[in-house]
Amino acid sequence: MRAVLLVCLLAGLAHADLFTAIADLQHMLGAEKDVTTIIDQYIEAERARLDDLRRYAHEYVHRNAHAESVGPEFVTNPINAYLLIKRLTTEWKKVENIMLNNKASTFLKNITDNRVRSEVKFPGEEDLSGAATALLRLQDTYSLDTLDLSNGIIGGEKVSNKLSGHDTFEVGRSAYNQKDYYHCLMWMQVALVKIENENPPTIEEWEILEYLAYSLYQQGNVRRALSLTKRLAKIAPNHPRAKGNVKWYEDMLQGKDMVGDLPPIVNKRVEYDGIVERDAYEALCRGEIPPVEPKWKNKLRCYLKRDKPFLKLAPIKVEILRFDPLAVLFKNVIHDSEIEVIKELASPKLKRATVQNSKTGELEHATYRISKSAWLKGDLDPVIDRVNRRIEDFTNLNQATSEELQVANYGLGGHYDPHFDFARKEEKNAFKTLNTGNRIATVLFYMSQPERGGATVFNHLGTAVFPSKNDALFWYNLRRDGEGDLRTRHAACPVLLGVKWVSNKWIHEKGQEFTRPCGLEEEVQENFIGDLSPYANDP
Repeated sequence: MRAVLLVCLLAGLAHADLFTAIADLQHMLGAEKDVTTIIDQYIEAERARLDDLRRYAHEYVHRNAHAESVGPEFVTNPINAYLLIKRLTTEWKKVENIMLNNKASTFLKNITDNRVRSEVKFPGEEDLSGAATALLRLQDTYSLDTLDLSNGIIGGEKVSNKLSGHDTFEVGRSAYNQKDYYHCLMWMQVALVKIENENPPTIEEWEILEYLAYSLYQQGNVRRALSLTKRLAKIAPNHPRAKGNVKWYEDMLQGKDMVGDLPPIVNKRVEYDGIVERDAYEALCRGEIPPVEPKWKNKLRCYLKRDKPFLKLAPIKVEILRFDPLAVLFKNVIHDSEIEVIKELASPKLKRATVQNSKTGELEHATYRISKSAWLKGDLDPVIDRVNRRIEDFTNLNQATSEELQVANYGLGGHYDPHFDFARKEEKNAFKTLNTGNRIATVLFYMSQPERGGATVFNHLGTAVFPSKNDALFWYNLRRDGEGDLRTRHAACPVLLGVKWVSNKWIHEKGQEFTRPCGLEEEVQENFIGDLSPYANDP
């Protein structure tokens, strides 16, 4: 009965999706402090606690003190966030097993009650898997070395504590569970290196070898898989699968290539996500931006937008980022005080971001979009209404048919893979319920500035825009004739370090008949915001 009660208590603490928003992780930081306090009380009350349990208590104290000294920014580092989630999942289970040997239910209930009172969510297995996957995504996108990353080094800079052999193993096992043998192989190799310098090792060698051998086999390294499996059979003679796997690999080789030096390891990255521009997208995320074409280079400029009565008194700074198609950055168009109000309004409403199914038109979760978002109505607060009116001033587009302001907070390795904001012709059910036509344009407010990563990139255009707080990126999704502009396919790069808050305003085509009329030539397009020229011409 006590075991059933314990399981129910812990199940009530676990929440998935914490990894999809840094805001939730920051709120979770105090969870370790609760664990420390309860364990200390438990030890004093029982006076006979195991030394192992006391060791866990001291570790929690040390780690929580470090996290508190850093502050909320602690979890903006992906490695710190991964370790935090790991400590509150797998390591907490070890504490649970020790405490089950005595009257622990009362103290565990105290933890539950504290969580309920403080409204702190507790991570689940999905969060641990999501945190590990985020590290792998960041590793690929930003070409990070596995050993460096496991040692807390990003871009040559020490940014966090090292991962232990067991920490590293768990990242590799997460990749294995997703049949991602490319990453599993790399992380299991590093796990072996880690335990060579650990005394005692945090994970047994034989546990690593089985995963590593199978990943080598899957990546086409059969001889190396056989070699490691023979070692596995030697150091763990009672392993249930080792001897059978040795024979399986030997039969596969059929006596060929059985002698001589082992061949070099082959470990080719294979993506099954259907994103054909993956390499170009990741290069842009790293800031590897192709040079601007000479014909445009001298024409890119900044100017003051004064084309409305109010703007003659308070002009808006505009930076033209590119032509054909036009993309601009409106400078300092949202104030810090407004940002704080918007974040405060959005935080309680944040839910895991969804995407629209191209066939059904229904909203659903997707692994290629990791963030949480909330929708804010214009009449919710005067700040939202003021921002909406400001959008009309700087875009010259009617806001009557725009969608509500969407606020997003990106999670661990938070990203949104290449996509279109507008609905393509085959997506017949998109925006059907709104009855406002397609998305003619996008406004993207940057409400924070990550330390590294988080750029908005246009894959086919070779354009990357890194977040600059208080500014708003703007582009047209549709051409002047109403056809979708396929060149506007874009993505949100993973956040490497720091936190990313943005808000979107998707403007629809209904009501724009006079604010953005069709041109008299097929190729006509804007050279500046509010350009209503009916003919195609150079800037």
